[in-house]
Amino acid sequence: MSTTSSRFMGAQWRKSSRSPNLADCVEVAVISGHVGVRDTKDRHGPVLSFTRVAWGAFLQGIKAGSHERE
Repeated sequence: MSTTSSRFMGAQWRKSSRSPNLADCVEVAVISGHVGVRDTKDRHGPVLSFTRVAWGAFLQGIKAGSHERE
């Protein structure tokens, strides 16, 4: 994971339609084999960058319930 935003210049960002308040969520973009995640409230701030493999593993963990709040 890295926190670079230059890689995602011009990327198409999207946010979840399930977010109850569209200002309090994250946005995701895919570019050049990487997935970027940024805070909707700070669109010019840092971007967390993950490989597609790492992002896929994260999503699988969510679906399996391994990231549930206690």
